[in-house]
Amino acid sequence: MPFRRYADFSGRSRRMEYWMFRLFEFGVFFAGLIVLGLFSGAAGAAGGDTASGLVGGLGALALVGFFLFSFIPGLAVTVRRLHDTGKSGWMVLISLVPLVGGIVLLVFLCSDGTRGANQYGEDPKAHTDHAGDVFA
Repeated sequence: MPFRRYADFSGRSRRMEYWMFRLFEFGVFFAGLIVLGLFSGAAGAAGGDTASGLVGGLGALALVGFFLFSFIPGLAVTVRRLHDTGKSGWMVLISLVPLVGGIVLLVFLCSDGTRGANQYGEDPKAHTDHAGDVFA
């Protein structure tokens, strides 16, 4: 769902949508590291340090590309998640405060959303038809 709503910063997102997106990102990163390590090790054994460095560099470039591609949807789903708790999307900047900012943002992201409609839209839990939604 976050990739369908790529740069949609309006509306609200449920906790499940947010955390499943983050789990997906972590899974891609972890799988990419495993594949990168396997291919780079195999290339190093077969062709020496040059092949290993080339494969490792290309793999790292692919992982960086994925995270650049997923940055905007990740930011958008975070803003929509904050909207669900009744907070402004600008509250994401609280994570820039050293030590406590990330903890405060984590508490906001883990909090239950506002019941019923709020200033950012309708309650996403109120809709029972999620047939076409992914991670909703």
